[in-house]
Amino acid sequence: MNLPENLHYTKDHEWVRVEGDHAIIGITDFAQKELGDIVYVDVDSKGKIVGQHEVFGTVEAVKTVSDLFMPVSGEVLEVNPTLDGSPELVNSEPYENGWMIKVKMSNPDEISGLMSVEAYKSLIGA
Repeated sequence: MNLPENLHYTKDHEWVRVEGDHAIIGITDFAQKELGDIVYVDVDSKGKIVGQHEVFGTVEAVKTVSDLFMPVSGEVLEVNPTLDGSPELVNSEPYENGWMIKVKMSNPDEISGLMSVEAYKSLIGA
């Protein structure tokens, strides 16, 4: 299972890559495998300020729909436009071209409350 060490993780299986005061957010390799074939990503929060732990969108797989939870508070600056036509990128490239949103963090200190790769591995039994 692919779990990059330079990312932060949540118990809800989102990952966060910090770039200055911005965060790039997606779902983990574990999450996409559990969901199965992803057929649609619905994120309509561009331009909105979303609080930590609030729902910022949904991901639809063949067998289920799952909410996406905001790991850090902030303004959604960008939604990955590629996912409209190619939602399967979340399955094949969850940490690269399958990212979901870019956020301007309103409280970067929230990053310290997220999980390290070691803690996330423990959570999922990897």
